[in-house]
Amino acid sequence: MDLTPFVDQLRRELALAAAPGGEEAQALAERLTAPLESSVRLALLSALSAAAEEITGQLAPGSVDVRLRGSDIGFVVTPPPAEEHPPAPAPETAVPDADDGSTIRITLRLPETLKVRVEEAAARLGSSVNTWLVRVVADAVARADRPPAPEARRSRWSSGQSYTGWVR
Repeated sequence: MDLTPFVDQLRRELALAAAPGGEEAQALAERLTAPLESSVRLALLSALSAAAEEITGQLAPGSVDVRLRGSDIGFVVTPPPAEEHPPAPAPETAVPDADDGSTIRITLRLPETLKVRVEEAAARLGSSVNTWLVRVVADAVARADRPPAPEARRSRWSSGQSYTGWVR
């Protein structure tokens, strides 16, 4: 996807907005558009990346990735894998609370070997690493919020077995 038409449109809009200010305002607007071009391209890339993440959330386990090659942006759509049987409904805990519509960006540092395993796990499910991580974290948080199973509540000194009867 070539961003040039969108950058040119912004340049034209800025020139139109500066026109009532006279020649000096138009010259200033023209001088400002060249240095702003890279910032505009970066802002458009950020918007397209956010849109791809939102689409991926709706398409999961498929995904949409944004790729930058030179100054051109491309999209890679990975459809969900074809299934021979109807998919089982996803547990409610595997889907993050998306009602508020907001997302944040974090940096996660992983050892190289773990990163490779995460990428392989995501690929096996046909999803992006981001989608896979969101689901795994959401599932882990949901499990942590559940009360512990009865076996886990026993004292560390108890073997979990009880005996009844008489002893001589």
